Amino acid sequence: MPVGVPARHAEGVRHEAARLSTVSSQTSLSPATRAATAFGVLAAISFCHFLNDMLQSVIPAVYPILKQAYRLDFKQIGMITLSVQLTASLLQPFVGMYTDHRPTPYSLPVGMGFTLSGLLLLAYAPRFGMILLAVALVGVGSSVFHPESSRVARMASGGQHGLAQSLFQVGGNAGSALGPLLAALVVLPAGQRSIAWFSAAALLAIVVLTRIGAWYKGHGAVRAKAAAALHDRRPRLSRRKTGLALAVLMALVFSKYFYLASLTSYYTFFLMSRFHLPIRSAQIHLFVFLGAVAAGTFIGGPVGDRIGRKYVIWCSIFGILPFTLALPYANLFWTTVLSVVIGLILASAFSAIIVYAHDLVPGKIGMISGLFFGLAFGMAGIGAAILGWLADATSIAFVYKVCSFLPVIGLLTAFLPNLETGYKRRAV
Repeated sequence: MPVGVPARHAEGVRHEAARLSTVSSQTSLSPATRAATAFGVLAAISFCHFLNDMLQSVIPAVYPILKQAYRLDFKQIGMITLSVQLTASLLQPFVGMYTDHRPTPYSLPVGMGFTLSGLLLLAYAPRFGMILLAVALVGVGSSVFHPESSRVARMASGGQHGLAQSLFQVGGNAGSALGPLLAALVVLPAGQRSIAWFSAAALLAIVVLTRIGAWYKGHGAVRAKAAAALHDRRPRLSRRKTGLALAVLMALVFSKYFYLASLTSYYTFFLMSRFHLPIRSAQIHLFVFLGAVAAGTFIGGPVGDRIGRKYVIWCSIFGILPFTLALPYANLFWTTVLSVVIGLILASAFSAIIVYAHDLVPGKIGMISGLFFGLAFGMAGIGAAILGWLADATSIAFVYKVCSFLPVIGLLTAFLPNLETGYKRRAV
């Protein structure tokens, strides 16, 4: 496992921490600081995020199989999504709060063990109740993985926080995009029990996460102190302003993930209903959309490092409104084009939101990561359940018409304080 700073060069590590502490978050990163970024660790944690989210994305991709095999309605489909998302969302902030005070480097492979157990149970679940338990175990695995892995990404960033979060998150979104495609190629032809084949990916992730845990244990303390020092010169907001800013960020996450729930959970059904596509073709369209989400995720972090997080949030939430309004009325070609544009723009928001929240409440990386990742999962789960109920009561097409107005919530970005005053980057 590559590491950012060799353990035998303890003096060099202390020098790195001192150097990082002098870098203002409102300036560009010097070449020396860039050298401190542990790209090997970032690549490894991004790869594990890729595997984790790939395994999670298999669940919605096999909904058509589960719906037919167990004779489920849309409300039950929504309950499956709600089960996995709520399990993840409710636990993540508590995991983050605990690890803020007591770092647990080897919790990452333990969390992946829950995911492994859930996949095996899902492959052989005899009834609907066992399906809910299986996906809940996958949710527990995510609740452990995301706060600590986000902390590892920030520790390895060398001060390039937006870039690090984007690299970390693009792995997850790439995995989310690949999952439906693998499900179409593997699970659809072979049936539900072939889900167990994905356990090999979970085992690989456990091996890599164990090595990341060793790096975290050896270098985490120094890098955490260095990263915290980056905030020493930042003016502190009052508790009221901080609370208002967090509330705005939560509303933006609600808008983003409630809308994404309409696409990730029901896009295949929408395409099959409106354009009469077969299951495999609809899943390939879902893969294209999720690929655009992965690309947009990577763009958001570095752009936020350069021009400021608030501008990225503005463009990515409110900026998709014309495209979401057009989507329910487009033909198949333009539906594909619009979904790609929406995925690219909307996905750029989350890296910026996470880093903005880290800057807003420094020293609480685990809690903030857990809160916002948990909120993202929770909103996706609640959205899937509510939209499933709405689809049963009306139609899938009506669901997309209602959701098309959600980006209007992006106007709340105007209430976010400018943490990056004079954000033009210059060399130090």
